Amino acid sequence: MAKERSILDKFFLFIKGLSMGAANKVPGVSGGTVSFVLGFYEEMIYSFRKINYKAFLLLINGRFKSFYKYTNATFLLLVFGGSMFSYFSVSLVLDYLLQHYELYVWSSFFGMILGSIYYISKDFNDWRTSNIISILIGIALGIAISFMNPAKENDNLWFVFACGIIGVSGMTLPGLSGSFILILLGNYVLLLVDSVTMLYKTFAEIFTGDFSFMNNEERMRYLKIIASFTAGSAFGLVFTSHILGYVLKRWHQIVTALIIGFITGSLGIVWPWKREVFKIENGKELIDIHGNKVIENFQRYFPDFSQQETWFAIFYIIIGLGIILLIDRYGTERKEYIDG
Repeated sequence: MAKERSILDKFFLFIKGLSMGAANKVPGVSGGTVSFVLGFYEEMIYSFRKINYKAFLLLINGRFKSFYKYTNATFLLLVFGGSMFSYFSVSLVLDYLLQHYELYVWSSFFGMILGSIYYISKDFNDWRTSNIISILIGIALGIAISFMNPAKENDNLWFVFACGIIGVSGMTLPGLSGSFILILLGNYVLLLVDSVTMLYKTFAEIFTGDFSFMNNEERMRYLKIIASFTAGSAFGLVFTSHILGYVLKRWHQIVTALIIGFITGSLGIVWPWKREVFKIENGKELIDIHGNKVIENFQRYFPDFSQQETWFAIFYIIIGLGIILLIDRYGTERKEYIDG
């Protein structure tokens, strides 16, 4: 599936990586859904499957050019370069918008997920019993995850490694938010806030030639945690992509039906009208390393249609839906242009 790409194609692939990276950081939004809607999901799964024993042999034998081509490395570097860059750019803007315009941001996401369901299902015409059952199973799983109660924080390194495997599933399974799963596992703040902050501080100190962090027990603890999480994420990406690549090839329609159902069921996670429920221990609200309250879950409610902000939120739902419809139209016109 590796292909020659123009400069413009590479630029847009990087932008798609930015979008996926920003989505992965937000609890409730799935980076896998973004990759599915933007049309690079199957190539991403295919590329991860190429990180295997043959690729390892090419690497250790010094056949770097063959390794680069075999693993579709141009694609991976652009997508994940965009994802990493978004963490320090787009996602920071997203953090600001969520802090000041939370209802409207969630409304936009909700509209985009609605559009995603249309985008994925519009060409799905196989309504056999097995596929209908798969859709229903996907809906049930999505709803069940939406209303699960979170666990307590756990910094055991093996558990953190497992969190990496499970949390990265948001990139490979459309509809499943890796960040939201980490909230349910109790480790969202530990892994995606506190540990990342400590890693950033460590890199800043190394850059200035300061290695005093090596004698700081707390700092080393966080570095071990982020290393275990990263290792688990890398293992999870390769492992789950091999499984998904196999099932997509063998049961493509059933998997697509399951994804449609799962994204539909997960709408409850991105429901715009909700209140944050903060984690409490010993009668006090917990705070993270930045002094922010730790979110435990969300309490959903129905909107009040007599309020002006409700209608603004509905407007943003329509905007989100419109974005996906425009992407769909662009993709259709581009395909017709290429085919013509």
